[in-house]
Amino acid sequence: MNIIEISHAPRREDMQAIGPVSVLGATIEAGEAQAYATGTFGAPGDAVSAGYFGVTRSTFRMTYPFNEQATVAEGSVRLTDLATGNSLSFGKGDSWFVKQGSEILWEIQSDFFVKHFFAVANP
Repeated sequence: MNIIEISHAPRREDMQAIGPVSVLGATIEAGEAQAYATGTFGAPGDAVSAGYFGVTRSTFRMTYPFNEQATVAEGSVRLTDLATGNSLSFGKGDSWFVKQGSEILWEIQSDFFVKHFFAVANP
């Protein structure tokens, strides 16, 4: 199919379990941070990819390996740019953009959080 609806979040049981976000290079500060994903375009590691990413209530830091535009499909999160200290909170329907190389603190404020992302990795 060439058109994929991204207005709703897939159920956790319909997403692939990844394990803790530490397997993705993040540093967990609180909680289990169990991650889940379902791709909608490309594959992890491709120069361009899109999909759903879900994670359980937790706090973790990660340096973005790609540029990302994302929209919250379920739950809420507070993101802090560790270089500037700027923090923003996002809920269902809200979107953001993060540049590759940015170190971001994620505070998942709901029991389960899901975003749909579009990622582009610079070489």
